[in-house]
Amino acid sequence: MVPYRQQQQQDSDTGSRRRRIIPTGEEALQSAMMARSIRKRRNSRRMKVPPKIKDSVLVPVPVDNDDDNQTTIAPTTASLLEQPLRLTTRNGRLYNDVYQDDEIAERMKTTESYRRRNRLLDTTHLLPPATVTTRIGTTKTKKPSLPATKMQPQSYHNKPAISPQGIQRSNGIDLPYSSTIEALKVYYQIHGDLVMPRRYLVPAEQVYPKEWHGVDLASTVYDMKWWLQHVQQQHERVQELNSMGFLWERLQPEWNLVLEALITYSALHGHVMVPGKFVVPYQDTQWPKATWGIPLGNCVYRIRHRDDFLRGDTADSRRDQLDGLNFVWDVQEYRFQLFYTALKHFSDLLEAARKGNTAALRVPSTFVVPHNDNAWPKDLWGYPLGAKCSAVRQKQLYVKGHPHRQQLLENLRFQWHRGTGNASLGWLKVMHAAAIYSKLHHRNLDVPYSFKVPHPPKNADPEMRVDTCTAADDNNVWPWPEYIWGFPLGQRLKDVRQKDAYLKGKSGETRRRQLDALGFNWTPKRGRPKKKG
Repeated sequence: MVPYRQQQQQDSDTGSRRRRIIPTGEEALQSAMMARSIRKRRNSRRMKVPPKIKDSVLVPVPVDNDDDNQTTIAPTTASLLEQPLRLTTRNGRLYNDVYQDDEIAERMKTTESYRRRNRLLDTTHLLPPATVTTRIGTTKTKKPSLPATKMQPQSYHNKPAISPQGIQRSNGIDLPYSSTIEALKVYYQIHGDLVMPRRYLVPAEQVYPKEWHGVDLASTVYDMKWWLQHVQQQHERVQELNSMGFLWERLQPEWNLVLEALITYSALHGHVMVPGKFVVPYQDTQWPKATWGIPLGNCVYRIRHRDDFLRGDTADSRRDQLDGLNFVWDVQEYRFQLFYTALKHFSDLLEAARKGNTAALRVPSTFVVPHNDNAWPKDLWGYPLGAKCSAVRQKQLYVKGHPHRQQLLENLRFQWHRGTGNASLGWLKVMHAAAIYSKLHHRNLDVPYSFKVPHPPKNADPEMRVDTCTAADDNNVWPWPEYIWGFPLGQRLKDVRQKDAYLKGKSGETRRRQLDALGFNWTPKRGRPKKKG
């Protein structure tokens, strides 16, 4: 089946023949429908205001309104009775169509183009207040109100509860004591105590009184206003609450509870650097019951960044209380001081081991302050000093934008790798170990692949010192420095031979000459050594 047929047609203007493709069958129907929709869309865009039909006008018809002092003008069609009116909106465009016959108008209301174009009749509540202009004057119409809709039931987890009388409540202080004690008894029967979360919304269950559904029970009963209104000077009620384990300590201001929690945290951990997500655990006897469930980490964050609890006349006294607990106001400064203290202690220990040798300070990247080591302060045990040093070198941790901190580290001879990269530092270590090996083996640097720099023997003389290769001939001096103990010198020199490690770049020739001066063997014999005899 050929979906299209070609037809030649004579062009009247040019006299030439042009080829036209005419669709047939389903293709013809689809093309016709598409052309029709395009024409309708084009016409609807072009015709912003429908043309007026002859002998048709707008006549003012009074419509009853709630306001006695105001009359609304409604458009209609009729014969010539009065001068025509003009209905406009704020942008000055007409929104009402005028037709010669009412039947035509009713029929046109059913079409989609009419509903889309004549917004005044179909979507009045979406329009701004219209203005009707006459020859006598101007009358403003009231903006139509939106139709009333039925409210959906609200979830008590997100919205305040609504009482049967339609009153929206967030707490139940105004509810009678009998209803409140009934809700408390239900909670006590379920949980065994009254240690409620800081915010507890009563679930919509039949065991609880209906008026308490969705109401915050904890914020209601643990509030001084509720105590003053329902419990003060009521000894029977006090005894009734005591029998269920009511926490009277939670009636005090929230600041007192937060401060008590901080004191407890300081006693348990030795500091008040509370993690941001820390919440005082429940059923932990180390913490006062009144502080259970307090989001202490969030409270510390708000104190530090938003000055919560630190406004008003008591701000200075509360700041003094926090300073007495060594409260950290600037976390970044605290972390830098901790890093600087650990690095300085490492430098002091290294200088003591090197007998005052002032070499560059370089901490292994895997170094962690050992536990139960009396040489280190207890608060630094487990501190990842090596990882922190790598982050300072590579990511400018703690020192970015703080030149005074950078100067403090430079005073400790901290190695920044300026002008030399990691490869250069590694090459210095290789050369140091290679120089010692070459001197010990009479300028023969033929190192086995498995050779590692040895540690001092366990049965060595206690008076043996650790020094550089300058004292290698002394029997009472261990020739290998401590910082290269365990260094895989054989593997490094193998990489130099086979992979040209450390020999790439501008300094490659210089390093080759350094190895030649030490008697480096570039082409060692391969295979197993032959057995003699």
